[in-house]
Amino acid sequence: MPDPRFFEDLGPVTLSDLATLTGARLADLADGGRLVRAVSVMAGATADTVTFVSDRKFLAQARETKAGACFVAADDVAALPAGCAALVMAAPQVGYALAAARLHRPRMATGEKGVHPSATIEPEVLLGPGVVVGAGAQIGRGTRIGANTVIGPGVAIGRDCEISANVTIGFALIGDRARILAGAAIGEPGFGATVGPKGLIDIPQLGRVILQDGVGVGANSCVDRGAFDDTVLGENTKIDNQVQIAHNVRVGRNCVMAAHTGISGSVTIGDGAQFGGRAGVADHLTVGAGARIGAAAGVINNVPAGETWAGFPARPIRQWVRETAWLKRQASRKEGDS
Repeated sequence: MPDPRFFEDLGPVTLSDLATLTGARLADLADGGRLVRAVSVMAGATADTVTFVSDRKFLAQARETKAGACFVAADDVAALPAGCAALVMAAPQVGYALAAARLHRPRMATGEKGVHPSATIEPEVLLGPGVVVGAGAQIGRGTRIGANTVIGPGVAIGRDCEISANVTIGFALIGDRARILAGAAIGEPGFGATVGPKGLIDIPQLGRVILQDGVGVGANSCVDRGAFDDTVLGENTKIDNQVQIAHNVRVGRNCVMAAHTGISGSVTIGDGAQFGGRAGVADHLTVGAGARIGAAAGVINNVPAGETWAGFPARPIRQWVRETAWLKRQASRKEGDS
């Protein structure tokens, strides 16, 4: 279930209504009166949630799902266990996206000025001019927040944090001693879209951002909330200005990322990894503990722990140096040279 501090529950809804909304076909019309109250991924599904399977590589998980209903392609209906109603459609992820928007609504700090009466502000907190603190938010002792920063509903910020001006924080839980510089955006929706019958539609992002103790986020950097699970930055990790952390990324402890680094969705980064400026990592990869990624490298494969990679496509640095030197020699050869 999405965290109720950050998302309003708009359910339940019948499967018949979901079928009408999404254009899906119920494999068994007798299931039309069943109720679901939330969407879920397959791993966390329960009998009152609806999930989806859009890739055959996840059929093994589908066979074990506890979901009450599942959006599924016609060829894969047989993979669903007994008790899981099939909502059949050509694009199951579209069904999931529409169901998520129907069942969950992000809480927004709209129409509020100053500190909401239900917010909890501990002693010795300093709020600059124009700061907005949403309903149910919590701010720990000794934290300082700069002018015109917006702290969204339900956000929890620990003690002795330093948050500069014009920062936006929503859908987030932040530990002690965090440092977030001007213009950073924490908890905005991750970049997720799918092709619907009338063009692209957004996939609701129902996760959170977790910044553990001592994390630093540079000016104008973005840390997107998860699609369903959380985006996590581990203790004492430091990211520079204008860094992009996409949804569902998990960064270990004591990592560093120089300016313009971009980490694509669902990447896992081990403790102590280092990234040079403008490094980029493709989605669903693993960068091992203590790995080092050179400036402007483009990572499209998993990086083993402790290795140093560079270049595009990124590869072990000794290999990259040899290949670059060979290419330079070949380019410098004159016609007729042996």
